[in-house]
Amino acid sequence: MYGQLTTGRPAGRPATVPSGSDTTAEAVRGPAPAGTVPSTAAGGDRRPGRARRLAALARREAPRTALAAVAGVALGLAFPPYDLWPLSLVAVAALSLLTRGRRARQGAWTGFAFGLPFFLILLKWLHVVGWDAVVGLSVAETLFVVVLGAGLALTSRLPVWPLWTACLWVAQEWARDRLPFGGFPWGRLAFANTGSPFTPLAALGGAPLVTFAVALAGALLAASATALWGLRRGGGPRAVVRTTEAFGLAAAVTVAGLAVPVPTKADDTVRIAVVQGNVQQPGMDFLGRPMKILDNHATATEKLADDVRHHRVPKPDLVIWPENSSDLDPFQFPQAYDRIDQAVKAIGVPVLVGALVDHPTKPGYVFNEGIVWDPRTGPGASYTKQHPVPFGEYVPFREQLSKIITRFQRVPRDFYPGDHTGLLKVGPARLGDVICFEVAYDEIVHDTVGAGARALVIQTNNATYGRTGQPEQQLAMSKLRAVEHGRAVVTAATSGISAVVAPDGTVTHQIPEFTQGVVSARIPLRDETTLADRVGAAPEWLLAIVGLLSCGAAVIVGRRGRTKDEKGQ
Repeated sequence: MYGQLTTGRPAGRPATVPSGSDTTAEAVRGPAPAGTVPSTAAGGDRRPGRARRLAALARREAPRTALAAVAGVALGLAFPPYDLWPLSLVAVAALSLLTRGRRARQGAWTGFAFGLPFFLILLKWLHVVGWDAVVGLSVAETLFVVVLGAGLALTSRLPVWPLWTACLWVAQEWARDRLPFGGFPWGRLAFANTGSPFTPLAALGGAPLVTFAVALAGALLAASATALWGLRRGGGPRAVVRTTEAFGLAAAVTVAGLAVPVPTKADDTVRIAVVQGNVQQPGMDFLGRPMKILDNHATATEKLADDVRHHRVPKPDLVIWPENSSDLDPFQFPQAYDRIDQAVKAIGVPVLVGALVDHPTKPGYVFNEGIVWDPRTGPGASYTKQHPVPFGEYVPFREQLSKIITRFQRVPRDFYPGDHTGLLKVGPARLGDVICFEVAYDEIVHDTVGAGARALVIQTNNATYGRTGQPEQQLAMSKLRAVEHGRAVVTAATSGISAVVAPDGTVTHQIPEFTQGVVSARIPLRDETTLADRVGAAPEWLLAIVGLLSCGAAVIVGRRGRTKDEKGQ
């Protein structure tokens, strides 16, 4: 029992050590000779110094830290443009193993070592802005994984710990989706699994359910590996059973999505044309001279009109231009208004135009809008982007930060957020307009479908990040949204990648980057909603709360265990 010495006890010496007794070297050696005082000076202290202790700690943690970094790299490779989705399972399993049985502080450090290389690979497309932006945003996002690592370490001692692991992954993504400045949900496990067996689960519970399933399968693989290690050490038949059970459950979770029906039957169809006008050059200065991008899209539309007149292609019911397809405010610059109107009249059908429009009452603010432009009546209904990107489309604390980071002066005006969903009547179709990064936010897309959108349009401008992997990452989100809401998704980009995604997540049409072109396609219009549409954010909140409660339970169990140990002593 604790506190008892069972061997090597000299006669007459007590068999127990009283609670709180001194167990230092001085106590073992006995009292110092009379008249002497043990030295406490720096030269007489035999305990290793702080630097030596830190060095020993670093050497001890180095292998685990290196493995965590490798696992983070593996998770980065699971995302586009690499698309090695099985690595998402491997990465989750590795982080679960590396934090299992550790203290919260140790788990937090492992989470940092895992998260930083992951986000550096995922967000390297920001190097167009500057590598300091890549590192800064990666560190900020890694802080959420630090908390995740601590939570994984805490809950790893609880029964059925793979379940709590999966809930904690959802909780971490829930927080990143909202904090700070409205959040930045890039890098969710669901976005690495837009073409995997997990994808159909989005129709049941959206992106959070896909993340939960991926994390649960990965954690079960970790549990299987733990049981297998126990078998190597002579765990017997029970270890065999545990290994088989965990692996079998991981396989079952992985293929469960294949049994989920993804509704795709059309209630109606509409023929659309997506115009990708292209830009002069990629990077921060993609705009070039004024009117150039607008003229590119107008010219491509007029060429489409000529093809229609000569029966080379069927006439579309509507045309979609991308975000920022007009590089001048058409309501402030008559030449921009006339150029748009000329192209729309040439094709003879409504065109959804992307433009930056000056705020009518707040100087220095602009709207990022999608405008329905009719060939007879001109500009009509519009949608304003609800979630501008912080530090990209507006600068928080502009007055203070611009003095420190002069690069923010390249964002001369702040985008003003819209206050309603993007449901627009474009010709015969009721479309849901979502602008650029908004496709990453569950609630914006969900509300747009809930308002009655029969298909989704993603107007985007990725010219700044061309050929960096960012357009592929955004297209993957469109694929997930198609399955989640059972809607065709049309992505219109100034420089690519413009694409048409069927309700089952299949890309049916695509224009390469930095190519002027037009996609003509007939897309399904659907009224039926998925279960994910009906339950909304409830699964995410439930799973996140369960994850947080599991951490609380782990803390309580740990305190009770320490109390019992103290009583035993």
